[in-house]
Amino acid sequence: MAKSKRFDEFSGPTNLPLVLHALVFATDKHRGQVRKDADATPYIEHPVALASLLWEVGVHDAEVLAAAILHDTIEDTPTTHDELENEFGRAVADLVADVTDDKRQPKAVRKRQQIEHASHLKPRARLVKLADKICNLRDVANSPPAGWSLERRREYFEWARAVIDKVPDKHPQLAAHFEKAYAAKP
Repeated sequence: MAKSKRFDEFSGPTNLPLVLHALVFATDKHRGQVRKDADATPYIEHPVALASLLWEVGVHDAEVLAAAILHDTIEDTPTTHDELENEFGRAVADLVADVTDDKRQPKAVRKRQQIEHASHLKPRARLVKLADKICNLRDVANSPPAGWSLERRREYFEWARAVIDKVPDKHPQLAAHFEKAYAAKP
């Protein structure tokens, strides 16, 4: 059986156990959760899509890949920063925290804070934020949340643009993926 050319070039020292542990952990934490699309897609597909996108554009940093997989655990599950730090180390926990909304705040406040905070993201957190917005735009364009009107989907695209416009020093390939995803605005 021939090996896929997609993997032939990689021979670097990515900490695969860390990434796999993040996948198992996130799968457990998101168990039973589904996306808001009409098909009720299992939630874990979203963080996996982020990590896959990052890998595709050459981001092979295991801590970034783990953080991408774990990026919604604090926000959408009972997971705490301390738990992530104990399981994955401070660097991964801090990356996740850097892209986590404070769910105690009203939605409008959280959305505004994301825009304001985007310019202060640390370089590795920017990668996760960009991947998250790209994947979310793709999902809203191709498999929107059930009940979302055309207007609400367009508003989401505009808000995502406002967030990403504030991110400094964007990864060039991720920026190109964002522009392509944004071009699919309904």
